[in-house]
Amino acid sequence: MLSTYTYPRYAYRRPAELDQPGTVARHPVVVVGAGPIGLAAAIDLAQHGQRVLLIDDDDTVSVGSRGLCYAKRTLEILDRLGCGDAVVAKGATWNVGRTFYGDHEVFQFNLSPEADHCRPGMVNLQQYYLEQYLVERAMALPAIELRWKSKVVAVTQRADGARLEVETADGRYALHTDWLVVADGARSPIRRMLGLDIDGKVFQDRFLIADVVMKADFPAERWFWFDPPFHRGQSVLLHRQAAGVWRIDFQLGWDADPEEEKKPERVTPRIRAMLGPQREFDLEWVSVYTFQCRRMQRFRHGRVLFAGDAAHQVSPFGARGANSGIQDTDNLVWKLKLVLDGLAPEALLDSYSDERVAAADENILNSTRSTDFMTPKSQASHDLRNAVLTLAREHAFARALVNSGRLSVPAHLTSSPLNTPDADAFDGTMQPGAPMADAPVHHHSHDSWLLRHTGGRFVLMLFVPDAHALPAATLDALRALAAAPVPVHTLLVSAHEGGAPAGVTHVTDVRGIAARRFDALPGTAYLLRPDQHVAARWRVFDAAAVRAALARATCNPH
Repeated sequence: MLSTYTYPRYAYRRPAELDQPGTVARHPVVVVGAGPIGLAAAIDLAQHGQRVLLIDDDDTVSVGSRGLCYAKRTLEILDRLGCGDAVVAKGATWNVGRTFYGDHEVFQFNLSPEADHCRPGMVNLQQYYLEQYLVERAMALPAIELRWKSKVVAVTQRADGARLEVETADGRYALHTDWLVVADGARSPIRRMLGLDIDGKVFQDRFLIADVVMKADFPAERWFWFDPPFHRGQSVLLHRQAAGVWRIDFQLGWDADPEEEKKPERVTPRIRAMLGPQREFDLEWVSVYTFQCRRMQRFRHGRVLFAGDAAHQVSPFGARGANSGIQDTDNLVWKLKLVLDGLAPEALLDSYSDERVAAADENILNSTRSTDFMTPKSQASHDLRNAVLTLAREHAFARALVNSGRLSVPAHLTSSPLNTPDADAFDGTMQPGAPMADAPVHHHSHDSWLLRHTGGRFVLMLFVPDAHALPAATLDALRALAAAPVPVHTLLVSAHEGGAPAGVTHVTDVRGIAARRFDALPGTAYLLRPDQHVAARWRVFDAAAVRAALARATCNPH
């Protein structure tokens, strides 16, 4: 039990299948695992109008703070899932990180050097709060059926889906699913049941996590120490969380005994040495962990789709775990929905694996480099690391080499075959494959944000001088795109307030920030994917070009 949080208990209900012996119910989609990744997948599917069964073997949220830092891109996805405001309101917002060597600061960074974004660079929030908000959102969506205290004990793949055997307090039953989304965590029982490998590296080091309740005037920043005077020869990380809780990570070394190090009589002196004798605190939660950098070769296996830690794992330094997993679901769900509706071939789901494997490789590379810097494997590496930290106090070139965890950034899918390559010249970073940037806009003369008007569907973002003065031929073309089997909604962006034609959304770029970030001139058009990545862009709107880019983005033949 925690002193600052009361764990909810969610009701188990007897499954209807147990009262229908001999029958195997068929579900279009089953998600296994009601952690952040499984919940995000189920909510996104439901918001697309898809019925989904979500199964979990527990009846509450995660024990301990676990996942902690939620990056700007994840917050933007959570906005679309209906939980962003709750996370930001409860969590500790921060943008600045500081790195110390001994007693001296040697490096700092700012995750949000550019103004005019809705969400901050990072919000710290204990994972149990995030899961609670996601569960509450899921329970409000009729398309989701949540089954607690239900353990999947067997999975058999079939050409048309998968058969699951589920164990409950009332007995065991079987069900069939056309598509199975696996989000059952790093140890993934389903991955083991299917005999699938996950390859990579286990790092020979141990870290102690201590969640501490205390009153402190430390700023809401990320502080990381190499060789601090209170924990010589090792590293320490400090983060502020919600409800007066602070997270402290102590590097212990590979020879540390995990069970001994978790005992209060071992933990308390470490914290006392760090905080000083006058600081009052209470231990909230303690754990010892090792970490791994590894992934499955492919995230799609027939009708079984893996996401989050079930598919890939990284060091916690860099906040690339849960953030990457939520981006997995953001990439997966719209593709799965198109396949379910018969509007795209199953090959589109191969692109889920390809794009998110590339993202996982980027995360693993950054995580491995961070770990190698924090835990040098030889005396020469250790000496080099310390030389970099010493030089970083005075020299910019050395600061660029300091690595206490390169923090989570969204994947730029610039090599994806779903992109339509540029035929026109553009400046800036909003190239095909990039996650779209946010910008302040007005909608119906009220303050809004550009990202709030995209996501969940294909959107044609068209920059125009006047939204109410579009040529009739252009309007007809836009209406035809909206009426297509895979509809494309139009978002008009103009510099002036005013009315807009029926069936389109109009926002006003009152300060010209959206136009600058997208290098837009009058007539510039962007095709945006449902996951808010750029699919294509042009200097002049052409309906045929949009249709061709849409076909490419959905793996449909031209």
